[in-house]
Amino acid sequence: MGKILLVEDDLDLCELLTELLQMEGYQPTCCQNGREGLELAMSGNFDLLLLDVMLPEMNGFEILKELRKHSRMPVLMLTARGDDIDRVVGLEIGADDYLPKPFNDRELVARIRAILRRTQEWDPSDHITDNDLVVSPGRQEVWYREELLPLTSTEFSLLQALLNHTGEVVAKEDLSVSVLGKKLMPFDRSLDMHLSNLRRKLPERQDGRPRIKTVRGKGYIWLE
Repeated sequence: MGKILLVEDDLDLCELLTELLQMEGYQPTCCQNGREGLELAMSGNFDLLLLDVMLPEMNGFEILKELRKHSRMPVLMLTARGDDIDRVVGLEIGADDYLPKPFNDRELVARIRAILRRTQEWDPSDHITDNDLVVSPGRQEVWYREELLPLTSTEFSLLQALLNHTGEVVAKEDLSVSVLGKKLMPFDRSLDMHLSNLRRKLPERQDGRPRIKTVRGKGYIWLE
């Protein structure tokens, strides 16, 4: 079902999560050192990274920054409850989702399934052309002319969800469920952060129009 790398310095939690993930059919690998975790993540042998923030040698943010220079592997960050700044920073530098500690086992498994589902279901034969962008769902790649855009898996899923409804308003609630795999909750800025990152990474259109338009109180439109 998927190879998962868990980088967490709490040995007891590592053992508990390893057992949980094995019971769910995943193949987990756990390490307690940040630098070692980055090396394992860079190996390309894993489908998803569960990443703690506080780690020896390299913290989770440093690992994520370095990883995003070379890989779009999905990353689910584990943050201390109440540390909103950690969540915002994690999303800004490329995390796909976050889960505050302590967390419910079922919620962790549900988040993992949602992330893996949206990164593994695409038909590799499909290509979508939208003006000056070429989107490859199977490879999870977006090209602008001959340049590969550095989108994370969540940013790609968000772009595709909007592209699938070009010219139509897509509600924030629907995007949260289809892209993030969770209901939109008050004060949860995850979707806003991912959308902001996507907008920043998309090149400007030649006609000067925005690619994504915000409809206040309703949602977003991918403009034709």
